Amino acid sequence: MNRNIVYAKHFYLVLFCALLFSCCAHVQKRQIEVTAYCGCKKCCGWTRGRWKYLKLNFWNRYYASGQNKGARYYGRTASGTEPREYHPGLISIDSVKHPWMVPVRLVFFPWLLLPHPGTIAADTKYYPFGTIMYIHGYGKGVVEDRGSAIKGPNRIDIFFRSHRKARKWGRQKLTVKIKIKDGLSPE
Repeated sequence: MNRNIVYAKHFYLVLFCALLFSCCAHVQKRQIEVTAYCGCKKCCGWTRGRWKYLKLNFWNRYYASGQNKGARYYGRTASGTEPREYHPGLISIDSVKHPWMVPVRLVFFPWLLLPHPGTIAADTKYYPFGTIMYIHGYGKGVVEDRGSAIKGPNRIDIFFRSHRKARKWGRQKLTVKIKIKDGLSPE
C-alpha cells in the first residue's frame, strides 16, 4: 500500500513538472518598438469612392496606394479577422479603480464580461499568426495582421479603435512578453 502511494506521488510530481514546463517554456521577453494604428484612412491608406465612378460611390472604400491600389478595402486584417482593441473584461484593474462601474457593466454591457485580446500587426516571418504578446500599458494581443512598414522582429503595431488613442500612444520602445505558437523562435 505504501509503495503505491509513493508511486502516485512521483507520478503527480512528474505530471505537475511536465505541465509547468510545457506552459512556460516558450515565453520570452524582447525589446520592441511598438507603434499604434487605427482603422481610419490616415492609418490604413484607404479613400472613399473611385474616380472611375466620379467618386459618386462614396459609401465604398478603396486602397489609395500600394500594391492593392484601386481594390476594395474591407477593413479586415491579413488573417481575415476584424481588428479589435484589447478589452480587459469585468475582473480587471479598472474594476478595482472604478468599482461603481461594475453594476453598470453587468446590466448594460454583459458581452464585455469576458476579456478579449487586441489585434497586433507584425512581420509574419518572425511572428506567425496566432502569436500571443503581452504589452505593458496595452494588454494582451494576438498577431492577426501584417503591415507594409513592419519589417523585422523588433517592430509591431497595435490596434486602437480611435485615431486619437492611436496618436496618444504614439511610438514606444517597450519590453514585450512573447509566446509564439508551436514553439517557433523569432530569431
